[in-house]
Amino acid sequence: MVDADQTYVIVGGGLAGAKAAETLRAEGFTGRVILICDERDHPYERPPLSKGYLLGKEERDSVFVHEPAWYARNDIELHLGQTVDAIDRAAKTVRFGDDGTLVHYDKLLLATGAEPRRLDIPGTDLAGVHHLRRLAHADRLKGVLAALGRDNGHIVIAGAGWIGLEVAAAAREYGAEVTVVEPEPTPLHGVLGPELGNVFAELHREHGVRFRFGVRLTEIVGQDGMVLAARTDDGDEHPAHDVLAAIGVAPRVGLAEAAGLELADRAQGGGIVVDARLRTSDPDIHAAGDVASFPHELFGTRLRVEHWANALNGGPAAARAMLGREVTYDRVPYFFSDQYDVGMEYSGWAPPGSYDEVVIRGDAGKRHFIAFWLKEGRVLAGMNVNVWDVTDAIQRLIREQRVVDPEALADPAVALESLSA
Repeated sequence: MVDADQTYVIVGGGLAGAKAAETLRAEGFTGRVILICDERDHPYERPPLSKGYLLGKEERDSVFVHEPAWYARNDIELHLGQTVDAIDRAAKTVRFGDDGTLVHYDKLLLATGAEPRRLDIPGTDLAGVHHLRRLAHADRLKGVLAALGRDNGHIVIAGAGWIGLEVAAAAREYGAEVTVVEPEPTPLHGVLGPELGNVFAELHREHGVRFRFGVRLTEIVGQDGMVLAARTDDGDEHPAHDVLAAIGVAPRVGLAEAAGLELADRAQGGGIVVDARLRTSDPDIHAAGDVASFPHELFGTRLRVEHWANALNGGPAAARAMLGREVTYDRVPYFFSDQYDVGMEYSGWAPPGSYDEVVIRGDAGKRHFIAFWLKEGRVLAGMNVNVWDVTDAIQRLIREQRVVDPEALADPAVALESLSA
């Protein structure tokens, strides 16, 4: 039975943390709920930062998880612009970094998220070098892209992952010139493999984006603090007024590591090791969202998922586990992207090397299709591009792990639902 005198502390004011706080109250917890956010903005969702809000199609207020008054109305003690710099597991306290205040917890949730990886090259201290992770980053980048569009300016983007491509699409819609530098041979190589990456390369080329594959940035050249060009390791120099580093993120594990919590191997994506109930190696501390490395029986490995749906679902699952509810966190990974007139959804987990066949249903050339990644006839992942209302059917195929006839899978006349048990 949960005691009303208990205190549950959530470190991390992103989507996972905010939804965990919401779930604690929805599940009837009457004790103290303390939500600590190191940003001054109220908890918000990240997808609009590279999509609708960045494009000016969504208002700034639309990104917030709850309206500001919601926290006081639900008796959530929200600390904005505060950091936690230490956890004392023996005393069960967290310490605020600004003034050393100690706060007791009975249960603690770490939803500290991830931070952008930095380019380790000369010139990254110039004013025109950007990252995109926080709302403040999007505020700044939105103005930059608009100015580049007005002035026929040029942005170089390091990295052809989802963030890099979404910003490339936004930049072109503003009218900016775009060059994307990527060391892999295709965009999204680590997620889609070589078979599907070229679909997105062609999409962007049609909209005027220049790609340089198989090369890396070696230096950002500037004058008087401003960016002038970006150099690559093949000796080329690319004119640029701004540079975006979109080379991935790293889980923010410093707090957990200092507290002696078990961490996942970096080769497996790093993060804080949790069990199927999202408990860390300390039973009174849970972790959720981008920072959590959880076991997934379906894929036979640990996963650390950096996408919106994982935060949306992981925060509530951790909250229920903290309350003693029976929880097994085994959601099929899911994410989505919008670029120009192309929308896609991806379900599952099939990095290069894990599958032996890719099956296409529809017309990839017209960007109206579903792709399936198979291993020994079983569906590991599926991506629907400009085809809608099929996510449930795709996820059912992934979960059932049945051997599927590839010809039937490729045939649009065969209902996906008919391929499930």
